[in-house]
Amino acid sequence: MTAPTTGRLRVNGATLHYEVRGRGPLLLLVPGGTGGAASFDAIADDLAAEYTVATYDPRGLSRSKLDDPEAGQHVAEHADDAFRLLELLSPGEPGRVFGTSSGAIAAVHLLTAHPERIARVVAHEPPLVEALPDAPEHRALLARVQETFRAQGLMPAMAVFAAGLQKDGGASEPPQASAGLPPQAAARAERTTAGLPFFVGRIVPAFMSYTPDITRLEAVSDRLVLACGQESRGELPYRPAAFLAERLGTELRHFPGGHIGLTTHPAEFGEHLRKVLRG
Repeated sequence: MTAPTTGRLRVNGATLHYEVRGRGPLLLLVPGGTGGAASFDAIADDLAAEYTVATYDPRGLSRSKLDDPEAGQHVAEHADDAFRLLELLSPGEPGRVFGTSSGAIAAVHLLTAHPERIARVVAHEPPLVEALPDAPEHRALLARVQETFRAQGLMPAMAVFAAGLQKDGGASEPPQASAGLPPQAAARAERTTAGLPFFVGRIVPAFMSYTPDITRLEAVSDRLVLACGQESRGELPYRPAAFLAERLGTELRHFPGGHIGLTTHPAEFGEHLRKVLRG
């Protein structure tokens, strides 16, 4: 793996850690969940053969520190962070953006807020549940997650949240411990676990209550690729992308694996992303 060039960028209320590899048109990778720049390590080098690949830790996670650790989180502010990185790394030239999960929500908002700066956005399973006809059910899920988090703590809340995302409401595997992993992977796992309280307490309620501007999306639908995992059919994160693709009259693209196909099928996922970016 090629060591990236690292940098720090001051934005409103935070300092972002970012990494850059390669040469060519800018491709900004926006992580989801508690994943940071390191969540793209398995695909960034290959993509860097064609693009200047930029990755970063979202504000409040890992190495991107908030000025106020208790600050509330907002999709528009996270999208503005991505915009500031575009302005820094690709001044005057539209960039390409890939986002997954909550990162895909930020990428969708970035496209509607600054369409002149975007050549293409690939949004992989953005949990835009407010766009769905049964949105009230998902608001109730979020309320249960937050109440469980306050009353019982992190892991019970994670269990409620994970069950709500599954096809059958069943439990999913808890986060893996870092014991026995190689040092770099162990450090990444520890950062991921450390970010869970912030993710559950502030990212989940802010991002999953976000309502996309459908009218603006219709105007830029030629630059938006909505994508889902091949193994995600029937799960909650799949449905908003499928619903919006139908609403916008665009093709829903299927990537290898499920919601975390980037982790489970990195080589195939990266190759598929290259094809989609080429159009």
